[in-house]
Amino acid sequence: MKFTKDHEWVRLEGDVATVGITKHAADQLGDVVFVETPEAGRAVSQKDGFAVVESVKAASDVYAPVSGEVIEGNDALASAPETVNADPEGAGWFAKIKVLNPAELDGLMDRAAYDQFLTTL
Repeated sequence: MKFTKDHEWVRLEGDVATVGITKHAADQLGDVVFVETPEAGRAVSQKDGFAVVESVKAASDVYAPVSGEVIEGNDALASAPETVNADPEGAGWFAKIKVLNPAELDGLMDRAAYDQFLTTL
């Protein structure tokens, strides 16, 4: 699993990246009340906003950690947005993206680097 400074995570399986927000991000947002995931077939570029998450505190864009084509949005989050709070780095994933350039993952942090980054906030 790799992480961005914007608190997204990405897990690569073959050429498909599953993407979501980190536990830290979910904790900072508070109770998630709405999630808008991207449609399958949508092209995304690294660092572009591609999803929205709203909580009782704020609304935030979710940024694509890699470029590619969305092959699946997590439609279950529409009726159960609280899944993002309950399991942000598992069942609370936002989208699956067919990765265009796997080298983009090289610029992301591993868990240890992300945990270290959190200590600077």
